[in-house]
Amino acid sequence: MATCAFVLLQAHASEVIPAPPQTRPIAIKGATIHLVSGPDIPSGTIVFEQGKITAIGADAAVPADAEVIDGSGKHVYPGFISANTVLGLTEISAARATLDIEEPGAINPNALTATSVNPDSELIPVARANGILTAHVVPEGGLISGQSAVIRMDGWTPQEMTVRAPAALHVRWPDLKLNRDPRAPKSLENQVKEIEKAERTIRDAFQIARSYWQARKAGVPDLKSDLRWEAMMPVFDATLPLFVHAESLAQMEATLAWAKEAQLKIVLVGGKDAWRVAPQLKESDTAVIIALATALPARRDDAYDSAFANAARLHEAGVRFCLATKGRQSEAAHDRNLPFEAGMAAAFGLPREEALRAVTLYPAQILGLGEQLGSLEAGKAATLMITNGDPLDLPTQIEAAYIDGRRIELTNRQTRLRDKYQEKYRRK
Repeated sequence: MATCAFVLLQAHASEVIPAPPQTRPIAIKGATIHLVSGPDIPSGTIVFEQGKITAIGADAAVPADAEVIDGSGKHVYPGFISANTVLGLTEISAARATLDIEEPGAINPNALTATSVNPDSELIPVARANGILTAHVVPEGGLISGQSAVIRMDGWTPQEMTVRAPAALHVRWPDLKLNRDPRAPKSLENQVKEIEKAERTIRDAFQIARSYWQARKAGVPDLKSDLRWEAMMPVFDATLPLFVHAESLAQMEATLAWAKEAQLKIVLVGGKDAWRVAPQLKESDTAVIIALATALPARRDDAYDSAFANAARLHEAGVRFCLATKGRQSEAAHDRNLPFEAGMAAAFGLPREEALRAVTLYPAQILGLGEQLGSLEAGKAATLMITNGDPLDLPTQIEAAYIDGRRIELTNRQTRLRDKYQEKYRRK
């Protein structure tokens, strides 16, 4: 089995070589600079050195030894942030040896995605080619899935790619929907019992973890160490965010009630029905990571655009949010479509500037990285891209990208196949 795994991973390892560190200042002149956090700068200049933005403006000074890039007619944007993904944890769905998305069992708070990321994944360069330069990699499975990590989309090892780990603890609230079909494999009574058992398991785990945390703080002698509860201690110290995955109205109402009862600050992930509980979200200052803005309506009587307009409704209600993909194994290959999710939200009522922030600045803020990523400002990471137009629009091309000042390759398996078969038909 180990030999099979090695062969599979080698056969599908990315050929793209990680970029070397930035060695000299770089200045992009004459481009429209989209700060995201402020007004655009037409025909502006942005300078970055040693991986950080050092100057930005209409007349920013350019160091004498800088590499100057002519950006005339081009646009500079901060890199997109995929806020809910399994990139690097999955490769080929049918090949178990390439999957490391979940651990067995229901309670796994000590499971870490940071050590499981595959830097040689073919899916990473594909997403990167469409401007996704940072990703929040989340675990799947169980009720308490584990701890996520924020990674830069380039590097030799998981450690080199890591921006922050752990980034959050992830809880997956059980599906509360009952199957009332007479032919359902389980009776309504048994379904209700299973749901109640799952909810009780989550509540009990947090109660035990809180008691363990209190005992550790009190210095209780001879306390038996448990890695699961150790991993949850930062949640009670308010140093590790708690992300709860919930889609439906019933799930979110149950989640919000539990969080209030347990005195826990949470971020909702999924949020298909988030617009229905917007007042509660606003009141509790609960942020939402909207997973897949292009989903189908949840109910027969929902408007066809209920999912498309979700972001606009949350924006109007003053709820903090960002846009992401579904974060499931089957979605990893489509993470590249994240900017088009934002474009769809803009087409259905979300102001275009807000749509751009929803995949740049807002995810950075929700992930606690607003001081490092998400906008173009002096002192922030030089993680940015040069485009020939609006990156939320399908025809736009990403012409160059930088992660921490390092110019990265935009080639990938798909571009290589394109070039290969273009050459095939060129020769005919």
